[in-house]
Amino acid sequence: MPTPLPVSDIPSLSVVVPCYNEQGVLPEFHQHLCAVMDRVGRPWEVVYVNDGSKDQTLVVMRDLEQQDNRVSSVNLSRNFGKEIALTAGLDHARGTQGVIVIDADLQDPPEVIETLVAEWSDDVDMVYARRRAREGESIPKRFTAWMFYRVMAKLGNRVVIPPDTGDFRLLSRRALDSLLQMRERHRFMKGLFAWIGYPSKAVFYDRAPRAAGVTSFNYWSLWNFALEGITSFSVLPLQLGTYLGFVISLLAVLYGGWIVLNTLLFGSHVPGYPSLMSVILFLGGVQLMTLGLIGEYIGRIFNETKNRPLYFVESYHVAGVPQAGVKPE
Repeated sequence: MPTPLPVSDIPSLSVVVPCYNEQGVLPEFHQHLCAVMDRVGRPWEVVYVNDGSKDQTLVVMRDLEQQDNRVSSVNLSRNFGKEIALTAGLDHARGTQGVIVIDADLQDPPEVIETLVAEWSDDVDMVYARRRAREGESIPKRFTAWMFYRVMAKLGNRVVIPPDTGDFRLLSRRALDSLLQMRERHRFMKGLFAWIGYPSKAVFYDRAPRAAGVTSFNYWSLWNFALEGITSFSVLPLQLGTYLGFVISLLAVLYGGWIVLNTLLFGSHVPGYPSLMSVILFLGGVQLMTLGLIGEYIGRIFNETKNRPLYFVESYHVAGVPQAGVKPE
């Protein structure tokens, strides 16, 4: 963990911003963030996490450090993915009262932070930003996002994930400390935010298009992201495999009984090749699908048993002071 700052320099709020190839938007984002946080009126820091960017994101971070002593940066040793990068930022957040999570692409307007802080109180540990509109996104993207949140609501196994809600939120220090106790490798942060419980409150906002750059998420990565969420918080897919096998077995028994009865009543005749192949291919497909589903869960168990660190930090800067080789707990 990072070296503690002097008590007088410890911020009350930390803003954690995971970054991957954000050189084009980071300076503008920082300007917006500074204006907003200055209006909030509490001591604060921003923790930028460079998740193995291939562009000049790290250089931009270093420039921001020189210009603003409230900027900290965590440079990961390689690209670990957004969920791990976000975890690294939360690990290094010093805020004594709370932490704010936001992306750098300006789709989540920093101005909403004022509303998050205003709705935050001693009785509310988490204030999350819920999307009212999603400008700049295609109809298929909006539809699949809508479907994902509704499916997760059905599969959540007593964990209620708020619909149309991303990572943009404010957490109290108590909620953050609880969240950081969970160190699983396959991290679905939206689910983890919901899993810890604590009183929460929603704030509605309109999501804007990206200010610059291109999103790193495509439909394949979004599918894998959805699969991660479903397998992390529900075993219902395995149960569905069991139910499907039971139903197919029941139908097979009924079909077999019909064949026997038909033979006794009307005599034997040559079975049809197309119907036989259809049944074989159908049952084979169901078996392979079920085995693949079991494999998804076994693969996650395998990765968890390795007990590897979540990430490695190549360098960590606070107010221009580097600390290289810092590792997570």
